[in-house]
Amino acid sequence: MKPQTIQIFLPDGSPTSIREAELTNRLVKAILFPRNKIQEVAKRDMVHYTGVYFLFGSTEDGAKPLVYIGEGEDCFKRIQSHNCNKDFWTHCVIISTKTDEYTKTDGKYLEYHSLVKAKEIGRYIIENDGGSNKPSISESREYDLLDNFETAKMLLATLGYPVFEEKRKKDSKKELFYCKGKDAYAEGEYTEDGMLVYKGGKCTLKETPTAGPWGINRRQTLIQDHILVKENGMYVFQEDYIFDSVSAAAATVLARRANGWKEWKNKEGKTLDELKRK
Repeated sequence: MKPQTIQIFLPDGSPTSIREAELTNRLVKAILFPRNKIQEVAKRDMVHYTGVYFLFGSTEDGAKPLVYIGEGEDCFKRIQSHNCNKDFWTHCVIISTKTDEYTKTDGKYLEYHSLVKAKEIGRYIIENDGGSNKPSISESREYDLLDNFETAKMLLATLGYPVFEEKRKKDSKKELFYCKGKDAYAEGEYTEDGMLVYKGGKCTLKETPTAGPWGINRRQTLIQDHILVKENGMYVFQEDYIFDSVSAAAATVLARRANGWKEWKNKEGKTLDELKRK
């Protein structure tokens, strides 16, 4: 990763309303808007350009965020249709170029590649998981669009939607932490997003009374979504999973109320609290 400068423009002056984001030396640009600003954003030229768009929302239980990935020659026309027919989304991000240079085929390729990568990363539940077919495109144009995709990836994360960010850090110096119980064992990382529990982590099967309704419901949600699956008298994580709270991660593993700052320890036995809060 190298240092980057990203310019954010607020058309109506509000940091929670419409936002346009760009790397000043790159062709690709993003515009984000909340659903209730759909009439106002229609006045922005960029939303009518050819490109790829992302509709963001969440499941009712909040276990994972949702995304719908689509493309359009006039993205706004497609989004207007989704405004009438899809309930889940609250925000939209359109990715295009500053001068409307994408063709229909370019948009289809970016949609295809975005769906493949979003499924591979697994941070979001994909509303249109059926995917799209890879369009016929020249090798040179494919590499141009892949370079554009890297810019789009950064802009999306900067705007608060890290759809394509790997869950696990690739840094060889990353710190591993462990949460252990009588019959539970999980490892993971303390990341910018929260506590990342690695695939294969083992959780105590039965909750204690101290788990409380919130802890029990959280585990049931993960079970229903097949993130936790019963194996050999334990619940086992089927994928890397990010908890926004270190205590929620520990409580899920230990099946009881838990202080994650004390329960997560490195290999020397030092707690997360000692290493990150003292």
